[in-house]
Amino acid sequence: MADAATSRQPRIWSIDGMRRASVIALTLLLAACGAVVPRTQRPASHTPPPPVAKPSQQGNLPEDNERHRVALLVPLSGSAAAVGQSIANAAALALADTGGKKLRITNYDTATGAAAAAQKALADGNQLFLGPLLGEDVRAVSGLAAAAHVPVIAFSNDASVVGDNVWLLGFSPAQSVDRVVRYAKSQGLTRFAGLIPQGLYGRNASRALIRSAEAAGGSVVAMQNYDRSAKSLAAAVTALSKQRYDAVLIADSGRIAVASVPLIRKQGGASVRLLGTELWNAEPGLNASAAMAGAWFASVDDTVFGQLAKRYRARYGRTPYRLASLGYDSVLLTVRIAADWPLKSPFPVGKLADEGGFSGVDGAFRFGDSHIAERALAVHQLGAGGGSIVSPAPKGF
Repeated sequence: MADAATSRQPRIWSIDGMRRASVIALTLLLAACGAVVPRTQRPASHTPPPPVAKPSQQGNLPEDNERHRVALLVPLSGSAAAVGQSIANAAALALADTGGKKLRITNYDTATGAAAAAQKALADGNQLFLGPLLGEDVRAVSGLAAAAHVPVIAFSNDASVVGDNVWLLGFSPAQSVDRVVRYAKSQGLTRFAGLIPQGLYGRNASRALIRSAEAAGGSVVAMQNYDRSAKSLAAAVTALSKQRYDAVLIADSGRIAVASVPLIRKQGGASVRLLGTELWNAEPGLNASAAMAGAWFASVDDTVFGQLAKRYRARYGRTPYRLASLGYDSVLLTVRIAADWPLKSPFPVGKLADEGGFSGVDGAFRFGDSHIAERALAVHQLGAGGGSIVSPAPKGF
């Protein structure tokens, strides 16, 4: 059963390390492998699905003697309410799909104070936190959760917030960069350049680019930062043009990539291969840009998410945000582990360290010693007709 509880939290949401403007542009995954599979393919029916009851707004939860209490921490008010609600809806859908009768999942609004939301969730007796979304919110709740011996499976991609009690389910930019760079090297590209935004995300992407290029046997011959203004972007591209390179990583949103490509082509980069990160996967409209045709980026395979999105629309009457898969898969993971989770006992965190990994809407993944979800990524190529996958994601580990 999914419930909702309101509490006070911060008013912002973004993919960690990116400015809010980039995140708003993005508006446009968990059972063990082979053990629990989300029911994403169902026979067609002309009978509309029954509506999912909206969670009740109640201050006190009823007594639970047969279920584990799990808190879902997401923004349910403010500017990011639609994103948070999309994650919460997908989590509720996963619970319904799996028949997770051993779980009570309650939603807590982080939009007006993550710490307050965590305190309320702990007072309600929750034994596991799914979320929050922002790295800063993970920092705000991790200490409180650790003191109560409650683990946190967060949706952030900020590796700096990982701790003994914190695991990250979010999409890692470093893994995305490594996958696309290694693929590019396998296709004969050896000299890499980086067009990198200022900020945490950019710093992480630049370090990943250098490490990955060297590990693959290539080299980074040029790298320039910019502040997302047109003047700064143009200056960065001009500086890059002083070096000869085979491929350039544009570690930013698709909107910035589309703006930079004409500059790159004009300044000696007519045959340069464009590379992107997982951010591009949230922007299907990029396939309509002729300038972006042939560009590569690494992210999860969208096949199963497409099936989930279709069912989500039938249930809720709207298209889910791409990050909704994190809500769905976090519940699949919890349901899987709950099969061996005795009632009235702490969440068995040791079950997260399954070397065989797990499988969900976003494909195979596993948690290593780093506590960061290692994902099986595909390399996508942009182009008319929705693009294509030029290097499929591995099925497992």
